Amino acid sequence: MENDTDLREHLLSLLKGGSAHVDFEKTIKNLPVPLRGKRPKSAAHSPWEILEHLRIATWDILEFSRDASHVSPEWPSGYWPSTSAPPNAPPTGKAWNKSVNAFRAHMKAMADLVANPATDLFAKIPHGTGQTLLREALVLADHNAYHLGELLVVRRLLGAWK
Repeated sequence: MENDTDLREHLLSLLKGGSAHVDFEKTIKNLPVPLRGKRPKSAAHSPWEILEHLRIATWDILEFSRDASHVSPEWPSGYWPSTSAPPNAPPTGKAWNKSVNAFRAHMKAMADLVANPATDLFAKIPHGTGQTLLREALVLADHNAYHLGELLVVRRLLGAWK
């Protein structure tokens, strides 16, 4: 597409979050370290599990989009951490921060792919089954919006959201 600047800007806005959705930075801001591994009784996941799932899925979608040799994790076990709490005892925040920084890096890399005018958003990914970068960016934005909303609800249940 010759002039797809508006489309790229819309995709980047979706990937960033905000507008009609809560964004990543606001959702994780000031979450107390002791609550990061807590799973409320009425919730399926802890904040840590949701964060790690976001990181793993974002990495997988990014790598699928750019690397023909990428092998996705086994579904569903490979997309979720094995524990409900970060692997630090006592909790220090190191594992959480590492996961947050990795998520940010994966999102930046996907945004860079989308923003690059040399990237054909409509070209089928050669090693895929009909997917395009446009589709993968939309899937990623949708997936993240869902789980960030889930994280916000978990924070409310933990009493950690105003």
